Amino acid sequence: MSNESTQLQRGLKNRHIQLIAMGGAIGTGLFLGSAHVIEKAGPSIILGYAIGGLIVFLIMRQLGEMIVHEPVAGSFSHFANKYWGKFPGFLTGWNYWMLYILVAMTELTAVGKYINYWWPEIPNWVSVLFFFVVITLVNLGNVKFYGESEFWLSIIKVTAIVAMIVFGIYLVLTADVSSGIAFSNLWSHGGFFPNGFDGLFYMLAFLMFGFGGIELVGMAAAEAKDPEKTIPKAINQVVPRILIFYVGSMIILLSLVPWNQLNFGGLDKSPFVMVFSMIGIAWAAHLVNFIILTAALSVYNSGMYANSRMLYGLAKQGNAPKIFTKTNKHGVPIPSVLLSAFLILGCVPLNYYLPEDALSHLMYVVVGALVLNWLMITLTHLKFKRALRLTNQTSKYPALWAPVSNFVVIIFIGIVLYIMWDQGFKESVLMIPVWITLMLVLFDILNPNEIKTEEK
Repeated sequence: MSNESTQLQRGLKNRHIQLIAMGGAIGTGLFLGSAHVIEKAGPSIILGYAIGGLIVFLIMRQLGEMIVHEPVAGSFSHFANKYWGKFPGFLTGWNYWMLYILVAMTELTAVGKYINYWWPEIPNWVSVLFFFVVITLVNLGNVKFYGESEFWLSIIKVTAIVAMIVFGIYLVLTADVSSGIAFSNLWSHGGFFPNGFDGLFYMLAFLMFGFGGIELVGMAAAEAKDPEKTIPKAINQVVPRILIFYVGSMIILLSLVPWNQLNFGGLDKSPFVMVFSMIGIAWAAHLVNFIILTAALSVYNSGMYANSRMLYGLAKQGNAPKIFTKTNKHGVPIPSVLLSAFLILGCVPLNYYLPEDALSHLMYVVVGALVLNWLMITLTHLKFKRALRLTNQTSKYPALWAPVSNFVVIIFIGIVLYIMWDQGFKESVLMIPVWITLMLVLFDILNPNEIKTEEK
């Protein structure tokens, strides 16, 4: 027992923090989810990613202000607990934990789809089980090992996206007129808004799935070296870079092949692979499939990391059993990693019994939890700013345009919920009040005097 402690270690450098955030965001939402948005919105998906990127940047600056002020484990759960109350901290932490269980399951399920591109005879659940074991072992190593693994996984996909954009630009600029490859494809087939602005508007909710994970910066804060410098740097650099990757890759893809010639037929088709197959560059299609396989593994790796650190943070607050505060001699919260891994394992039977529908079911549920998480961050930030004013404290890294930016985010989240409700995601929206009620009941059971105290 002498090797056990309850302390994490600050082993993550700036490059690790940046790539963890990128790794968390650039995954299935871009490489698979974008197919559905292109079908409905056409080239206007480019504007959609620009709008989504701005909203996410505002949220990240709000989170960043709190993190730099107090870089702790559990991040926004800790802040909600401290500046808002025990139940908001409880709800935020457990919602984020459940969110990343679902995200990890989604990405792991997507891995099976990418493996099937090469070996359709391999059942989804076999691929899922194999990579589950590999990533779990990675997360049981020390945080430096995790940071390095995520750094190199993310480097592969970031380098590949940049290379794809550069290669795509080369193809557009050197293409023969008869090839049909041209930037004019962005507006020549029904215009930039082929289905009107409504086509884009009603896709905003689905599109936001692609930005989920960027808040992983907050989870890594407690293990970051010199967080006052590394966190602001990571936020200021990572969001614009992700935005460039999203917008840039969509501009290139939809210039190479007109959007209305892409026949997806479901969520399991990647536009990235499809485009290069259609223009006859088979090696590029295989390479892109390898890249997006790496991307999914990277997000899954980040997701398991986030799960374990949030559970550790909840235990530190007294909102989870004390056993989850235990770390080994390397500062790895082993019990937290193992419980998170056990629940993620649930996607193996899901892929066994629902091999075709598992991915879509998971993506729809994730969006609801993601929206609630962002709402809790921006509301907590308002409470945080009030606390600073009352104690005459100054912020080292103030959020952009607060509190106006907070209300912009809240209004946008309201719009996203309306879209989800209108577009057939009623179950995801209804799950939010059900989930909050369930959390309230559980909180009351675990803290029988807390709610009564707060009411007084």
